Amino acid sequence: MSDAEVLLMVDDRPSSFTRYAARESAGRLVLLRFEVTRADLPEGYLRETAHLPAFWVREDAAPEAEAGRYREWAAGLPVAPSRFCNPSEPRQAAAQRFARLAGLPHLTERQVALVRDKAAMKACFRELGLRTAEFERVRSGAAIGRFAARHGWPVVLKPVDSFACVDTHRLDGPDDLAGIDLSARDWMVEAYLGGTEWEACALVVGGEVLDAWPSAMPCRPLDIVDGAMNANISVATGEGPPVDLRALVQRIVTGMGIDHGYAHMEFFLIDGEVCVGEIGMRLAGCEIPANHGHAYGFDVFGATLSVYLGRRPDLRYGDRRCAGDLLLPLPRSGTIRRITSREELLGMPGVIDAVLKVRAGDTVAARRASHNASGYAHVVGASVGEVESRMREVLARFTIEVAAREPAVLLA
Repeated sequence: MSDAEVLLMVDDRPSSFTRYAARESAGRLVLLRFEVTRADLPEGYLRETAHLPAFWVREDAAPEAEAGRYREWAAGLPVAPSRFCNPSEPRQAAAQRFARLAGLPHLTERQVALVRDKAAMKACFRELGLRTAEFERVRSGAAIGRFAARHGWPVVLKPVDSFACVDTHRLDGPDDLAGIDLSARDWMVEAYLGGTEWEACALVVGGEVLDAWPSAMPCRPLDIVDGAMNANISVATGEGPPVDLRALVQRIVTGMGIDHGYAHMEFFLIDGEVCVGEIGMRLAGCEIPANHGHAYGFDVFGATLSVYLGRRPDLRYGDRRCAGDLLLPLPRSGTIRRITSREELLGMPGVIDAVLKVRAGDTVAARRASHNASGYAHVVGASVGEVESRMREVLARFTIEVAAREPAVLLA
């Protein structure tokens, strides 16, 4: 593929990847933004990316009409995009449909279903001969109770299209269903798995998995949303799971007919046997991709951009180590009174980078989600244990004070 090709990339929130692309790909990058997510794009970020052409998809217009309007708009650019990248999980269906209507490379409707509808995804895993947790689509508490009677409590309840553990719950018994509205979304229930939970990321070009990188999770995502340490550790030192991850991801992307992209997978290792959890065809959340770059000593974002531009990246690694992202707590909603500075964080053992998303005086809203954070720190070490120990020291020294909002006073 020619270096002159231009990439149309979905931009629904600031991220390390989108910022990298904005810096490194001027002249070869066009942004696709959805009006429905405008509030998620801060004014500072919009100014930061103002040098790039951006097409806004209107919320109240038909997709076909918006795609036609885009084609007319893109015809006026120096070079119209011929490649497409969607790094957003919640925008997956709308983004891939837009790419199809605009005549760009895209996931088919079936492929979108396989990487977004978790029940369809797990059924596909089983068709490919892979082990998964027992699962079932449900619409009522009674159905959940019947499932638990067959497979035992606890169970995990989640919307079929959830991400980042949003609206995902561990249920230890029927009483835990109180307050959960099962009428608003499509839900599924699955058996709770023991063992060790891992993650793996991979780059795919021309249907081939180039490599796969494992991540250890000191705490499970379902524990994270209830307050456990929120971290992922890329393992480039041979401490990863005894699994041929490249072959495992290859089996899945071949079975789903995936041609190219960044794959992010979660799986369990139970008594030496793999039990596949979920897979997404987009960049991993939090700072997991950056972890891989730090752990393997290579430009992970540059390699990812090459993949979406239709080129095969040269994965030349440097010195290997373990590197993780520690998400810094955001304990509750309110106004930030005090927070540990970036300079203080960089002075802690193993911290090579730190980003604070909030500062004193900001009003914040905490969410029950695995990406809920006031910022993050990248922590490195010679082993998973050393990185985890350093992360816990960072948490012990990190301070954030949030004053609860005062209740509104109604004036007569």
